[in-house]
Amino acid sequence: MFGNDSATLDSTDRRMNGRSLRIGIVQARFNEDVTNALAQACRAELLALGVTERNITLVQVPGALEVPVALMAMAEKLKYDALVALGCIIRGETYHFELVANESGAGVSRVALDFQLPIANAILTTEDLAQAVARQHDKGRDAARVAVEMANLLDSI
Repeated sequence: MFGNDSATLDSTDRRMNGRSLRIGIVQARFNEDVTNALAQACRAELLALGVTERNITLVQVPGALEVPVALMAMAEKLKYDALVALGCIIRGETYHFELVANESGAGVSRVALDFQLPIANAILTTEDLAQAVARQHDKGRDAARVAVEMANLLDSI
């Protein structure tokens, strides 16, 4: 069942085929060096999966708390097959880290559920900048893969 036969490969290829998909990306600018790297990795992977440049829309917002409202505005347009949330929240000395992490995550989930639209959440929550930098490329790439796979899955249900 999980071998390398052609049926399994064809199924995998279909799940990861972004050729006909329209993907929206919301990038928080706070911790911009990290979020720029997330966005670059995400865009590169979307292109590698066959999503065309013209079918990728990137919008930027000030920080992670603003990501959900931009996602909602994009979802309301009913023109995207999936969305991607990109941001970086680094723990500081106050409770603000927990507030931003919890509220941005809950907002992203609420938009996905309210609109039945896949949203790949790559808002990093790390203890320090080194952890964020270590994750920025992989998480950006992973978000693109999640968006494409989930868009294809929901289309097939």
